[in-house]
Amino acid sequence: MNFGTKGCAQCGGEGLVTGTDGTRARAMTCSCVPDCTLCGGLGRRLVEQDGAMRMARCRCQILPDRVDLFNAANFPARHHNSTFGSFDRYSTEVTGVFAQVYKWTETWNPEAQGLVLSGDVGRGKTHLLIAALRELIFRHGLRVRFIEFTHLLGDLKAGFDQGHSAERLLQPLVEVDILAIDELGRGRCSEWELGVLDTLISKRYNSMKQVVGTTNYAAARATGKAFPNLSAPQMPTLGDRVGRRVYSLLREVCEFRPVVGIDYRERAH
Repeated sequence: MNFGTKGCAQCGGEGLVTGTDGTRARAMTCSCVPDCTLCGGLGRRLVEQDGAMRMARCRCQILPDRVDLFNAANFPARHHNSTFGSFDRYSTEVTGVFAQVYKWTETWNPEAQGLVLSGDVGRGKTHLLIAALRELIFRHGLRVRFIEFTHLLGDLKAGFDQGHSAERLLQPLVEVDILAIDELGRGRCSEWELGVLDTLISKRYNSMKQVVGTTNYAAARATGKAFPNLSAPQMPTLGDRVGRRVYSLLREVCEFRPVVGIDYRERAH
């Protein structure tokens, strides 16, 4: 959806530009967006409804409202410009998963399954996920919240020190349209940490709210053929890290897509 002037050097016609506030991604309306001819820039105008004239919010406020939604999503500063257009499709394997995520975004609906991207570090999982969420925010006006799980745990502990309950701190994450959890399975996986994750996923599950995420752990353990030496250590799976119950809930409500390829950071050197 384009709101700006076609061919604008700053926004390319999107009507918004992105940057950072130091730690988080931030968006703002581009200067190319013309003044609204319907409301004269007031944001409200008279409309006829049921035979009577009423003051209503003007449709020109769609873009500012969605800019606010983008800013509330809490995306990391590094990913302020992570879009489908800026994603590097350097191989057929990467192009394949790109197409899958793009299709998920294009066909999104409230009853659709969520999405979990799995793969080794540096494969572009977070970039691809945020690109999809960005599209959903500006196309559908969805309320999205992005969290890195270990940071959430730190926020909870800080909140406890201030006398806040876990319920108060987690409820906003239950209420948003889409919750994105980056790096599922990371951390010490203590009983308390797994309890927090279980509570959060269970509440979203029971509320029929979508969950999306990324993980560095495989969704399922490889077959014995992949480990001819059965005495050799095997890498833990996502199920090992988050527990059988949470993993079972995620498998029911999410599509799992492996992201393959080589480390983007290594390619940069």
